[in-house]
Amino acid sequence: MYEFQNFLDKIENLDHRSKMGKILKHIADKFPGLKREIKWNQPMFTDHGTFIIAFSIAKNHLAVAPELEALNHYDERIKQAGYQRSKMLFRIKWTDEIDFNLLDKII
Repeated sequence: MYEFQNFLDKIENLDHRSKMGKILKHIADKFPGLKREIKWNQPMFTDHGTFIIAFSIAKNHLAVAPELEALNHYDERIKQAGYQRSKMLFRIKWTDEIDFNLLDKII
């Protein structure tokens, strides 16, 4: 996961850093064929040059930005998980549990 280490090191809140690290490690382990990249200061995963999913952080949440088709397909499941949805992403509050199964399905 060295591709993401500089990104993670910049997250000052250690709990937030840990949570983001767990998500990135989970995806890297579960989907080893995906390429790990940093673009626009965001960690993301791609497949043969095709965008799959990206993440960004904010004070109160982390943002998950999958392909729009996947986001729309899993819209109801995202809402059931208690996450806030916007047009291009969904937000997971730092205090929320991570639904790794949902992330796996989206990917």
